[in-house]
Amino acid sequence: MRDLLGGKGANLAEMTNLGLPVPPGFTITTDACRSYLATGSVPASLDEEITQYLSDVENAMGKKLGDASDPLLVSVRSGAKFSMPGMMETVLNIGLNDTSVNGLAQQSGNERFAWDSYRRLIQMFGKTVQDIDGDLFADALQKMQDEKGYSGDLDMTSEDLRELVDEYKKIVREQTGKEFPQDPREQMNQAIEAVFRSWNTERAVIYRRRERIPDELGTAVNICTMVFGNMGDTSGTGVCFTRDPSTGHSGVYGDYLVNAQGEDVVAGIRNTLTLADLENIDKGSYDELRDIMEKLEKHYHDLCDIEFTIQQKKLWMLQTRVGKRTPAAAFRVASQLVDEGLITMDEAVTRVTGAQLQSLLFPQFNTKQAGEPVSIGVPASPGAAVGEIVLNNEQAVERTQAGASVILVRSETNPDDLAGMVAASGVLTARGGKTSHAAVVARGMGRCCVVGAEDLIVDEDAGTVYVKSADRTFTAGDVISIDGTSGYIYEGEVAVSDSPVMTYIAEGLEAGLAAADDAETQELVRAVDRIMQHADAKARLGVQANADNPEDAQRARDFGAQGIGLCRTEHMFLGERRQLVERVILAANDEERQKAFDELEPLQREDFYGIFKAMDALPVTVRLIDPPLHEFLPDMVHLEAQAAIAVATNTPLSDYDATMLEAVRANQERNPMLGLRGVRLGLKIPGLIAVQIRAIAEAAASLKAEGYDPRPQIMVPLIGSYRELQIVREQAENIIAGVAQDKGVDLTIPIGNMMEIPRASLTADEIAEESDFFSFGTNDMTQMTWGFSRDDVEQEFFSDYFERGIFQVSPFESIDEKGVGAMVEIGVERGRRTKPELHCGVCGEHGGDPASIHFFDAIGIDYVSCSPFRVPVARLEAGRAALGNESSRA
Repeated sequence: MRDLLGGKGANLAEMTNLGLPVPPGFTITTDACRSYLATGSVPASLDEEITQYLSDVENAMGKKLGDASDPLLVSVRSGAKFSMPGMMETVLNIGLNDTSVNGLAQQSGNERFAWDSYRRLIQMFGKTVQDIDGDLFADALQKMQDEKGYSGDLDMTSEDLRELVDEYKKIVREQTGKEFPQDPREQMNQAIEAVFRSWNTERAVIYRRRERIPDELGTAVNICTMVFGNMGDTSGTGVCFTRDPSTGHSGVYGDYLVNAQGEDVVAGIRNTLTLADLENIDKGSYDELRDIMEKLEKHYHDLCDIEFTIQQKKLWMLQTRVGKRTPAAAFRVASQLVDEGLITMDEAVTRVTGAQLQSLLFPQFNTKQAGEPVSIGVPASPGAAVGEIVLNNEQAVERTQAGASVILVRSETNPDDLAGMVAASGVLTARGGKTSHAAVVARGMGRCCVVGAEDLIVDEDAGTVYVKSADRTFTAGDVISIDGTSGYIYEGEVAVSDSPVMTYIAEGLEAGLAAADDAETQELVRAVDRIMQHADAKARLGVQANADNPEDAQRARDFGAQGIGLCRTEHMFLGERRQLVERVILAANDEERQKAFDELEPLQREDFYGIFKAMDALPVTVRLIDPPLHEFLPDMVHLEAQAAIAVATNTPLSDYDATMLEAVRANQERNPMLGLRGVRLGLKIPGLIAVQIRAIAEAAASLKAEGYDPRPQIMVPLIGSYRELQIVREQAENIIAGVAQDKGVDLTIPIGNMMEIPRASLTADEIAEESDFFSFGTNDMTQMTWGFSRDDVEQEFFSDYFERGIFQVSPFESIDEKGVGAMVEIGVERGRRTKPELHCGVCGEHGGDPASIHFFDAIGIDYVSCSPFRVPVARLEAGRAALGNESSRA
């Protein structure tokens, strides 16, 4: 019942049902919070219900809330469905006032304890409920300790604490203009409202955004009888885990404080004892706690995080929840629980996540030796990279060839920076977000990348990188270290640790075990292998990779990809081949254009030959050229500047620059991403489609003749009408048939299309008549469905959209299920009306996003395609999605 009771309330009820020692209490449901947040006031019926349930607690305890002679005291705690540690409010010792504090002192026989509890209430209530600066209370406490020469709060006497209460009440009076409330029920009501309000504090909102917790859930409120760990040396409070949350190993793990309340452990005001020390202090409570820990782990079938208090040698359980753990511990614990018979292998797969696996794959810095970062950017592609600063492609390639490791530092990157990015160990940019060019390409290559480091001023001409906040200037050749997981940028070299898990993924179990330094890491590698094998066996969704060259294709295969779902041909037209493309664009007639094509074709054929060979017997989906023409021509601004200089200096513009300027002006578009690109470009320029298809067919025919089993598929981009595909298909089939006849081999090459335009999804039943498969390009479909320019919006206004709650996560990072996702689902459903067995895949960035993978599995997509380095994560998530969606399909 976590939806209604929140995680804390549900688990308190569960422990009560198990017969564990839980202080009596009740839970106000999340419905009440949602009503409060919607209307700004507490539901009318809530006061009466609280009175009823409070009466039950009072009867169970034989005490009344705030009674003058023997007061019942309660805590008021938050508790959302999903754990949000420290994000919302708690108030302890509700019910104490100027009168009941004396009754508590008399009943407990401990005046110091009573006044300590009262000062804690005023401090927590003032800060949490009355929004008083907490430093005012902390400073008053510290001032008194300093004046009396005390080393800490345990040195304070009852008289000291009585005096401190007066000082705290004075702070409340000065800050609010009112006295501290003496009515216990008023204290409770105000504390409940404060917990409701805390759902929308800035830190809670930020935490939910980061953890993708829906804003509409609200929090429950738990009213629980107070038990006291601050009643002397036979009392205390602690937190423990049923297994080590860092390694997953069974044992005695936790912290304990004598004579303290729960917030003292979290706040770190004193050094804690270990849980093992409790055995020597109070063996009876220790043994009971150990029995309860075992009982809870067997009940929840998972590592449990437990909060407890001991009041005069009586153990009380205050909270339990499934414990947070490191990624390594997650895999170890899941495997251990299978061995212990507590969970099945299916459950083990669902206990780990792709994000946890990803963190185990990349090299990591030894942060203890790193020192303070000089700057911070947006972590865009995980990993750790150390190298010399280089500021352009030429420097990157030159220094790499000389044996140096380099970090390519740019204001921003563009497709022409690919050579530098390939050469570099890491990429750092001053501008851009998680879906910028640098980020997308770096992730595709598995390259460590930090983007959007706005603190940097990159001056390529001067050869410098200036860090504003540190007032520090770096020059090309200086060594820096960047952390693609945290976004931190360090001066100098930081030690890097390799990942045996990545070695296992790339080379197999034996290699991974050999790379492990100790038995603990070997256990981790075995656990990952065990879970990955089961995930692969359970997955319905296939996992392919995006790869444009034989090296990436082989890497994808090594990582477990079942084919290439996206092979981009435009990368084959860059670099030294750009001049041939320029000749195609500038050709005065068909004959000149065909000469350029004749030179391009064998180069492309060689590219395809290598990729098809690396992926022998697996599908390779080749996307025909997609980008607009301007990406293959010189920069317009540069050419205009050259022309202006020529005029100013009265010197003629070179023939090349003059010709290029004329061509660039002729092909200039206001919005090129919606202009002459994709299939439109192929239909506009005679021979452009033919040269690519012939190169594909001839590469496949050559491999067939050599005994290989190439399985190419041709994908036509940016289709919006079935007629576009029909024209290309007729041309392609004729070329393929001609090559097959010339080479004397049988060539069967499926011809399908990318689904990127919303109209394609809406007319998918017509397009399916001409298509052998659909591949949804969700990057462009997101642009066109939202009406966003991907290159602009992230920097322009996405931050505002996050702050206003329009986005929980970027739609370019995780699929927008209601909009873009619905468009994909429509395309699948309508396409399969025409062809029930139509193969449908996804080849956008979303193909490697865990949440998106679960959605694609649920709507019947057949495969996802992602960068090679995201294949292991996608494989795991495909298995988890299949297990999670089994019940809905049944």
